[in-house]
Amino acid sequence: MNVLKVVKSSRVWVAAIALAVGSASAAMMPQQSNDDIKERIAPVAQVRVAGASAAATGGAGGTRSGDAVYNKFCAACHTSGVLGAPKLNNAADWEPRLAQGMDTVLKHAIEGYNAMPPKGTCNDCSDEEIQAAIDYMIEEI
Repeated sequence: MNVLKVVKSSRVWVAAIALAVGSASAAMMPQQSNDDIKERIAPVAQVRVAGASAAATGGAGGTRSGDAVYNKFCAACHTSGVLGAPKLNNAADWEPRLAQGMDTVLKHAIEGYNAMPPKGTCNDCSDEEIQAAIDYMIEEI
């Protein structure tokens, strides 16, 4: 019987300690405003449907400029020529590609070619934005 009393007594102590710890941690929690909570639980991404306009899908802004796309997605490889990427405004790098025709250059940029991933990692870029980035990269050739 003594063992049974010890077990029951231990359960009471464990429950009391758990209650005290829970109360203390709740008291130490900082108060958060509704805006803080909304920001914390906001979605981390949005879904875009192919062919739908940004306005229809709730996207912000319009078409990005070629230099904006280049600076955000293309510059990492096309500034220094990583893995053979043609460099910005470098005629020697671009001439053999442009000789294939702009349609082929655009197709390779959209679908990916050799070490270049599709759309150069700009998954949400439109074909027009990719074309604008290419135009920007060959602007001064």
